[in-house]
Amino acid sequence: MLKNYFKIAIAVLRRRKFFTFISLFGISFTLTILMILAAFIDKVVGDSYPDKKRDRSLYVTRLSENGKNSRSSSAVSYYLLSHYGGTLKTPQKMTIFSLYNGTNTYVNNKKIAVNYKYTDANYWDVLEYDFLEGKPFSKQQVDNADHVAVISEDIKNAYFGDVPSVVGKYFEADNVKYRVTGVVKNVPITTYMLYSDIYLPYTVSKSDYKDKSYRGDYMGILLGASSADIPKMRNEYEQMVHRLPLANKDYNKDYNPYTRIYSHANPYIESYVDTGNEDQSGVVIVLTAISIFVLLCMSIPTLNLVNINITRIMERSSEIGVRKAFGASSRTLVYQFIVENLILTFLGGLIGLVLSFVIIQFINSAHLIANLELSLNFTVLFYSLLACLAFGLLSGVYPAWRMSRLNVVTALKAQ
Repeated sequence: MLKNYFKIAIAVLRRRKFFTFISLFGISFTLTILMILAAFIDKVVGDSYPDKKRDRSLYVTRLSENGKNSRSSSAVSYYLLSHYGGTLKTPQKMTIFSLYNGTNTYVNNKKIAVNYKYTDANYWDVLEYDFLEGKPFSKQQVDNADHVAVISEDIKNAYFGDVPSVVGKYFEADNVKYRVTGVVKNVPITTYMLYSDIYLPYTVSKSDYKDKSYRGDYMGILLGASSADIPKMRNEYEQMVHRLPLANKDYNKDYNPYTRIYSHANPYIESYVDTGNEDQSGVVIVLTAISIFVLLCMSIPTLNLVNINITRIMERSSEIGVRKAFGASSRTLVYQFIVENLILTFLGGLIGLVLSFVIIQFINSAHLIANLELSLNFTVLFYSLLACLAFGLLSGVYPAWRMSRLNVVTALKAQ
């Protein structure tokens, strides 16, 4: 039966080539956009490099101080994370690292833009970077404020060129020379919390990391022994923040405009989309935005396809009338038309798959987003298959219902 439906669907598509072209173009274009969006989201959410222990990690990315008529939010200070965060009992290990910042370096009179961040020694234990050569700097080197650095593969190639090894060589940035201890695989800029070109010991920072303010330029990761520790770590961190004294070095102790401190240790996704506002959930905002975008992308071509399908149905009224006259039920006709529409949709999906592959290769080769390599994996293909199915059903059910309601006599007279 399905084989016959397929033959009929192909014959119908060949009958009005212009309508077929419009239908396939709308389907393939829409699904191409959705596939690329799915590939991007999958890369952001699913790529666990270099935080491969994400399932047992909590991320501290923000601290906000709220008052009656004022609100201030930023990253966290090194002092807060080390002094207060260091008292937490549940985390197996904690790392503290700065946001990335930009600077320029020069080699052979050529300017190279680089991003750098400061880390502690635990950074390399909590996270799992792929070292292409060398090793991370040690705790002793951090404590001694040695001018050492771990650099990315891209910076190695840009600064040193095509050489077998750069371990032990010196890299200059901001008029300071750092000895390279290791080279790591690139981190995509979409992993903004961990992205950098150069990783330096926090003790060589030019800013005062010993400042006792609560807000600063640092983030932290709390690592549990297992994923079962996540709720306990989260609760312990919340309690620690709740006990923080309100007055600190930033303000006169006799007058503090802030009456409440907020800071959270959240799973990766919640931290990634954090809005910096306690009244707004980043997860809700992102899901709403994605849902609206997908709805807009699918609604217009779906409505166009519905209109085209209704036109096709009216052209086939005589066929429908004859089949009904010979005993074909409305359910059989509806089933046939929905299957035909699904075949059309999946043909458009195949074209969209090819277009998505071509566009993704272009995006990757053009390096439009630093170090980001999109791919069409099984997860992306699965969601694309669901999109095709939804597209086919949404655009086929109503026209099929209209077809099933046609009166036999009316359908035959239409011819």
